[in-house]
This record gives sequence, C-alpha cells and structure tokens, in this order.
Amino acid sequence: MPHRLISPRTASSQELDALVHVLDGADIIVHRLEGTITHWSIGCENMYGWAREEAVGENVYELLATQFPEPVDSIHAQLKSRGFWQGEIIHRHKSGHDIHVATRCVLVNLTDGDLAVIQANSDVSALRRAQDAVNAREAHLSSILDTVPDAMVVIDHRGNVLSFSKAAETLFGMSAEEICGRNVSNLMPNPYRDAHDGYIDHYLTTGEKRIIGYGRVVTGQRADGSQFPMELHVGETTANGERIFTGFLRDLTSRFKIEEDLRQSQKMEAVGQLTGGIAHDFNNLLTVISGNLEMIEDKLPPGQLRDILREAQGAAADGAKLTGQLLAFGRRQPLNPKPADLGQLLTGFSDLLRRTLGENIKLSTVISGSGLNVLVDSSQLQNAILNIALNARDAMPKGGSLTTEISRVHLDADYAKMYPEVRSGNFVLVSMTDTGTGMSEEVKKRAIEPFFTTKGVGAGTGLGLSMVYGFVKQSGGHLQLYSESGRGTTIRIYLPAMSSSGSQERSQTAEPVESPLPQGTELVLVVEDDPRVRRVAVARLSSMGYSVLEAENGHRALEILQANDNIALLFTDIVMPGGMTGDELAREARDLRPEIAVLFTSGYSEPGLVGQDGVHGAQWLRKPYTARDLAATIRELLDAN
Repeated sequence: MPHRLISPRTASSQELDALVHVLDGADIIVHRLEGTITHWSIGCENMYGWAREEAVGENVYELLATQFPEPVDSIHAQLKSRGFWQGEIIHRHKSGHDIHVATRCVLVNLTDGDLAVIQANSDVSALRRAQDAVNAREAHLSSILDTVPDAMVVIDHRGNVLSFSKAAETLFGMSAEEICGRNVSNLMPNPYRDAHDGYIDHYLTTGEKRIIGYGRVVTGQRADGSQFPMELHVGETTANGERIFTGFLRDLTSRFKIEEDLRQSQKMEAVGQLTGGIAHDFNNLLTVISGNLEMIEDKLPPGQLRDILREAQGAAADGAKLTGQLLAFGRRQPLNPKPADLGQLLTGFSDLLRRTLGENIKLSTVISGSGLNVLVDSSQLQNAILNIALNARDAMPKGGSLTTEISRVHLDADYAKMYPEVRSGNFVLVSMTDTGTGMSEEVKKRAIEPFFTTKGVGAGTGLGLSMVYGFVKQSGGHLQLYSESGRGTTIRIYLPAMSSSGSQERSQTAEPVESPLPQGTELVLVVEDDPRVRRVAVARLSSMGYSVLEAENGHRALEILQANDNIALLFTDIVMPGGMTGDELAREARDLRPEIAVLFTSGYSEPGLVGQDGVHGAQWLRKPYTARDLAATIRELLDAN
C-alpha cells in the first residue's frame, strides 16, 4: 500500500540556526529540497574538508558528488510522503576521496513556504572497509574450501551441521541445503549413527577426547546408502560463546584399493617364489625317479611288471608338466625370447586352437595395424594362449565364440595411476574374449592364484591362469582380467613392443610429437560405476574443454538427462550395477532426446557381447582407452550430429 501523506513540521530560519548551533559538532547539513545548502556545521567542515563559507549557497548534491542507492526523485517522493528518508550514500571529500555515509533526512516546511531538508550524517567508511575486508576474507576462504580436495563439515555442540563444503557435497552425494541443520550422524552408518551424540555428550561432560585432536579412519555413508572408508580429523573452537567442531574428511577408497592391489601383488610374488622354489627342487626328485625307472625298464622283460613301470613313468611325466607350470608361475622357467610378429605367430596358431576348441565354438582372430613385434618366447606364449582358450572352452559347454584381437597400444600415465604395477609405454595387446559364464567378484579376485579352480575334483590343477600370469610378468608385460557373471570374460596380455631398432621400447624413450587433441565445448554426461575410472574420464574431458556431468549408474543418469536438455553426448559404461545396463540407458536416453550422441565403453573386447539391440549411430571404445582415442571418437560423434 502507498504511504499515507504526512505534512512536514514547520520551522523558521531562526529555529534551524539554533538547531545547528546546538549540534554544531555533529555532521548536520540543512539544504533546500532542490539542494541549495543553507546551514553547514563544524562537524561537516571536519568531515568533508569544506569550510562553512565555501559550502553555504552551493548545491549539496554537486558539492559532495552524492551517489544515492536509488533515484533522487524516489527519495524526494518518500520525504514528502513519509517526512523522512534514511540510507547509506557516498559523498566525496574536498580532497577527492569517497566517504561512505549513513544518513537520515527529515523534511521541514520553512516559514517562507519552501521545503528544507535536515540531513544528519555519520561517516561509516571505516565500518565499510572492515565489512569489505571481512567479505573478501570470507570469499577467499570460501574459494579455498571449494577447491581443496578434502571435505569439511562444521557442527555445533548438539551435532547439528552448520557448514558443508563443496567437496563434502561431492563426497556424500548430497547438497549443503539437504544436510545443514540436521544431525551429522546422518552421514554415518549404524552402529556409529546411534552412538554419535553420546560421544559428544561424553566429551563435553568429561573432557575425554576420542576423536578430537586426533586422526582416525571411520566409515561414512553417502546419500544413496553406500558406505566408504574415510580419514577424519576434528578440531574444536568457540564462536559466539558456543563450541563448534570442524571435521576434515578424506576419502580412502582409492588408497585402500591401491593398498589391497599392492598386498595382492606382494602375496602373489611371495607365493610365486615359494612355488617356484618347490617346483625347482621337485624337478630334481622327478629326474632321479624317472631316470631310475627308465633303467629298470631296460632290464625287465615284456609283461605285467613292465606295464606297471610304464604307468609310473607316465605319472612322473605328468609331475614334470605340473612343476613346469609351477616354474612358470614363479617366473623361474627358462625362457628363450626372440623377436616375433604376434600377428603372424597367432594366425599360424589358430588352426591348432580351432581343432582344440571343437566345432561348437566360433573362433575369430582380428589383427589391427602394424608394428606388432615383441621379444618373447613363442612356444611359451602359445602355451599361454592355449591355456586361456581351454578355460574359455570349459566356460562355454553349450558353445559360443572366442575372439582374439592383436593390436599395438599405448598405456598412458592415467592408466598407470590406476594400476600401480604397470609402467606406461608402448605395448602389443593380445585380447581374448569369450561368451561364457563369466566370473563372480570372488572368483575374479582369486583367479590367478595357484591351485585355485572352480572345476570339479580331477578336472584341473588350478595352474592355468597362474602360469599365464607368471609368464607375462617374466616377459616384462602386464595381464588384466575383466569378467562379469553371465556375460563372459576378457583376458588381456600386454607385452612390451619392440622399436624399429629391434629393442624393447621403454617408457623413458622420447615419444613422437603428436598433434594437439581435438577439443570441444559441448556438455557431456559420463556414466561409470567405478569411481577411479569415472574421475579419469571426467578429468580428461574437462581438459579438452568440454563441460561434464557425471553419474554412477543408469537411474541417476536418467535424472540428470531429464534436468539438462543441453547434453550433447552420453558416454556410458555398458556393464553397471543398479539394474540398468549402458545399452538400456542409451535406448531410454534416445527416447528422451533422439538427437543425443552415444559413446559406449567396456572392458569387453567384443562389442557384440553387450546386447542384442544396437543403438543407431553409437560408437564403442574399449577399455583402457587413451586420451587421444577418447578425444577423436567424441569429436567424430559430435561433428556427425
């Protein structure tokens, strides 16, 4: 509603003179409504630098170069309707610097019928500078907290969340608005959730510290219910008479994974040394046994005893094969590495594989590019390939397909960070993919352990993959296993590529100068359940200039797609938990956004494994992909739209 019109009080010139005289030390200005100064106190002389003789008769707005927070006409209207106006303005000192002024203006009627304004001013420049300094400091602190990788959570003595940093939002999967004001125990799983407030009460009552001032590993719980290990450091301070606690949190998921990988690698190394040593000594025993059996055989006439002896010799020969596999796992088998073209080597070996696998398994070999030369023991490599093929055959009792791909690849620094035992450099990749029953997570963890087998008693020694692992490591390479239960298995063997001079290429070798990576500015949605792989993909795309959104599963990706209609490309893993695969997500995305580009990625070697119904125009990128592969494929898809 508009303000009710209030008639200003009437004052004579003598009354105004008396007012200014009484308050001469204050910062008082009296001026006509249009701005002509009639009275100027000593306080104003000190505040603005203008003497009374210089100021009286001048226009106050021009003399002080007044900057109002709103138009002057609006202020005059308020003076006439309400009788006063107050606010913060900026005046200019005689020397030229600005003064921030808190002012209150009162309108009065003069006896001559004109209107005058009594203006009482206070210099708040120091306060404004202090506020600006505080705001700048807060902005600086906020920028630091928004960029540091560690999460920060501030709570009061009741356990209620007061502050929640950007890193904390990312770590827990919830916004500050969702958690601030609620108890911090909502970020913990039970039994810690129920016991948390008791910890605070116990500390406030007794002063006994359990976490405060110390660092410890605790378990956090994200908004989706998933739990993760984190390192927690808590500090205490007092603000406005109340105790507050600041917690700094660091996600330990990646560190624990690396430590577990290191422990597994050390365990395999220790087991390898043990089995290799046993096999080496056992071979000496077998030599004695088989030698003596041969000598006895020469002295026995044909008959039942000779047949029994030959059966014993056969058992000794089987033992020798077993120790050979143990030596391979322990990396103590004698190797005879020679330069070999893996494309030619495996092509010539495919006939033997085809006869071994049988007619109900389709065998395919794909050779990509050139420069497939490695320094390797060809017979041991063929033996490793045969072991993998036999495992694939056993996983496909009703038939299926086995695809072998040979290509030259470069493992970059990003890949080496995810797998600490791998060095970056150029490799020749032998990738074998079957369409069998696949492996569970538990089986995958133990697949290369010696004597571990899922086959029945007497059906296998459990040394097949162990031997392959040992051979690859002894050859300076890297073995990677990727499998999903019910969807098949891919085993990759990376062997160091040979340079044109005939030596193995090392990661220290200067790499050829490559053209800059293709760039872009479009919005890309990355969907990947493995947080390490997702972080690498997001970082790569961001470095190429793209804007990036990310989701950990298909359902979350659909929510993001519905909320963002400018997503140009969907980059999704194929096999993900949560009840929705990547190809199912892509089809639903196309229903929502028919023009969206789709790029699949998978650890499988054959894209046909991911599903029967394809997504038109989609492309596929095999893990591990290089930054160049990713940049070129995404640019090609976006430019085609």
